[in-house]
Amino acid sequence: MYAARVDGGFALAAVDPATMNPEHIRQTVDYQTDELPGSIIVDQQARFLYFVLPEGKAIRYAVGVGPAALGFDGGDAVIDRKGIWPRWTPTASMVERNPGHYGKFKDGVPGGIANPMGARALYMQKDGHDTYYRVHGTNDPKSIGRAVSAGCIRMLNQDVIDLHARVKTGAKILVL
Repeated sequence: MYAARVDGGFALAAVDPATMNPEHIRQTVDYQTDELPGSIIVDQQARFLYFVLPEGKAIRYAVGVGPAALGFDGGDAVIDRKGIWPRWTPTASMVERNPGHYGKFKDGVPGGIANPMGARALYMQKDGHDTYYRVHGTNDPKSIGRAVSAGCIRMLNQDVIDLHARVKTGAKILVL
């Protein structure tokens, strides 16, 4: 599941599960919720994302999140659209907060291995407006399970490719 592969013309490096926290390996788990199958639930504190399946099950993925001050404020949103090898442009507030780091990217970064959004992105909309928060891949697999992102929800590229194939546009995403 974490093997090296070519995706969209880009070579994804393998991730060795033997070097991972066993809880961070994608797996189907028992998960009781009132949310409908096809929904996504993100537990920012535990740093897991659950894709709800029928019959009290979910696929659990480990994620990296932003520090509490930068993370999505919680509640529900909708997956507005899905992107493959998306272009990334830091928000104006990111550039203002850390111009030395983000300023050089202010005009955007094309999709690809060097892009911080990784192989896929799920765009979140709340109350009819873009939240500017994303569920996306990462070019930094060591960030998974940590609170180090600029606020978005990061996943291993292999995991976000799997989730991207499962989730439908319009699906509910609940961030706790």
